[in-house]
Amino acid sequence: MFLNNPIDITAIDQIFNRMLETITSSKDDIFIISEQSRRSFDEMRKELEYIRAQLSQIITESDVLERRTQLARQRLVTVSKAFDQFSEEQIREAYESANDLQVQLSINQATEKQLRERRDDLERRLRALEETIERAEHIVNQVNVVINYLTADLKNVAPALENAKMKHEFSIQIIEAQEEERKRLSREIHDGPAQMLANVLMRTDLIERTYREKGIDRALEEIASLKVNVRNALHEVRRIIYDLRPMALDDLGIVPTLRKYLSTVEEYNPGIRINFVSNGAERRIPSNYEVSIFRLVQECVTNSVKHGKTHEVWVKIEWLKSAVNIVVKDNGVGFDRNIVKEKSFGLIGMRERVDLLKGSMQVESEPNKGTIMLFKIPLAI
Repeated sequence: MFLNNPIDITAIDQIFNRMLETITSSKDDIFIISEQSRRSFDEMRKELEYIRAQLSQIITESDVLERRTQLARQRLVTVSKAFDQFSEEQIREAYESANDLQVQLSINQATEKQLRERRDDLERRLRALEETIERAEHIVNQVNVVINYLTADLKNVAPALENAKMKHEFSIQIIEAQEEERKRLSREIHDGPAQMLANVLMRTDLIERTYREKGIDRALEEIASLKVNVRNALHEVRRIIYDLRPMALDDLGIVPTLRKYLSTVEEYNPGIRINFVSNGAERRIPSNYEVSIFRLVQECVTNSVKHGKTHEVWVKIEWLKSAVNIVVKDNGVGFDRNIVKEKSFGLIGMRERVDLLKGSMQVESEPNKGTIMLFKIPLAI
């Protein structure tokens, strides 16, 4: 009955886009609040460390003053009991010393009280800020899942309605995999280029101060050092972009792209040798197949390098008439699939990717005997 009614696809698209823009804008606002809270948290934490150091120092001083004050009081009691045995100068000195020490002790105690109050207030505010940051990150993650759901799946609703096809399978594991990838990318950018660029910003202030205080030669030395940091940040950005999707994949195809990628991995991981072989008649295949094959090899090689502690990796692609076989082998530490790795998110992600292509995947590994990953991807003739 619903499908017999006229459907304004343009109106559905407009509503969808406005809804997506609103959600994205709200997510950006939450992210800004989170970042502002994080900056405030860092500033407050530094202030708390300073206050604690001052408080420790003032407590030590107060302890010393209290002992000196007690001694001064004892001296004053002695003078008072034997008033006629001391000179006027000695009596006045005893009274003034006791009074001065008491004043200093009172000032220190007042300062200590203020510092304690400030410390307690900062600790309370830090706890509240930390809760705010955690809630904001949780909300951002939830919004990311919603946005991913909308962009990855619901955009297909309008064409589906237009073609009178309402069949669609939703996979929560795919959504979680995409969300994990976004979180990983966010962490990489935050821990890599973002930190480097923040350091560059601080270094520029240092260069200005160096130029004013120590002259142009020292400033030029700082600039030379700064160029190294900028070059490293640029390298990190390029690496992240390449990990997202190598541009050569669309232009050159899977074999040249893999050859370049494996050469780059070998270059940036001294001591690791990667052997690559492509057998059979190489040819271009649909983009989604090329991307999937690249990601499978990338995941296997990354696991071998990062977790397998391998010294040598072999990657082989075999081109058949109706399928592509992929073998990735290493001589690393291996693993016991029955104990740990069957629940590995990387293995689950690869298996899901292979299943989407109606292919097969086989894992062979034992502790201290390396790992072999075998994939067979059928091709539509």
